[in-house]
Amino acid sequence: MPAGGRPTVRSRRLGNALRRYREAAGLDQADSAEAIMKSVSKVSRLESGQTTASALEVRTLLDLYGVKDPDERAKLLEWARKSNERGWWIDYQEAVGDGYAHHIALEHEATYIRVWEPVLVPGLLQTPEYTEAVMATGPRCIPREQVAELTKLRQERQRRIEEGGAYFTAIIWEPALTALLSEPLVGTGQLAHLLEVRKRQNVTIQLLPASASLVAGMSSAFWAFSYGGEANVEAVTLDNPAHTNVVEAPEDLARYVNVFDQLRSAALPPDRSAERIQNLLEDGTPHKEVKT
Repeated sequence: MPAGGRPTVRSRRLGNALRRYREAAGLDQADSAEAIMKSVSKVSRLESGQTTASALEVRTLLDLYGVKDPDERAKLLEWARKSNERGWWIDYQEAVGDGYAHHIALEHEATYIRVWEPVLVPGLLQTPEYTEAVMATGPRCIPREQVAELTKLRQERQRRIEEGGAYFTAIIWEPALTALLSEPLVGTGQLAHLLEVRKRQNVTIQLLPASASLVAGMSSAFWAFSYGGEANVEAVTLDNPAHTNVVEAPEDLARYVNVFDQLRSAALPPDRSAERIQNLLEDGTPHKEVKT
């Protein structure tokens, strides 16, 4: 069983790849089971990511399926070797729960991260002060003694962006930032942080104008994750006060990709978004809306 008792990103991607190669070779799961001397149910669990395969099993299956590309073989063997690795966030799992831990696992492996946030500054862009304020007033009634621990966790998550490990695009509805004007001690630092973070080559921040309420109403907040060298969305997470839902069905992912594209088209370009944030930071009062 993968680390944490549920499929990891690596085990799921490995399973999907092996299933595709098996089907392309015109073989069924019984053929694969015979090759690695395991049961058909073992192959089924392997292809769904519910269990992990050894490097020897993966090598045997790739030989059976006729996969000869050395780079592809090396990549899949690496996934097999690391599919059971224990994530750093496991230390926080008692405090965050399975759903949030699963979100972090998806985020940690992603090479492209996209987020739509109509209410709050996205977690990967938050200052510690903002995080603490959100947790203190949020609906989840987080015990005071856990606030510092969860704030530290959120800062740890930001390393993925700080170290350039992923391309990050955030679309934020403008009212989420104008609301910061009522909390100047927190808001000033948060706005300044957004202006600083946007300078990173792997970070894009766009504001959806307040007037675009119909577009903003298309969807609640969501995170979309892509893996590898291409930006194809492979998972979406949705957060609510009770738990975190993960969307992986191709037809559902396509809907979220469409929504994100519409949001991005309606949002201000990155430079104009920065101009708007700078206006808010300079005088703390809403300016006339910047036109696209």
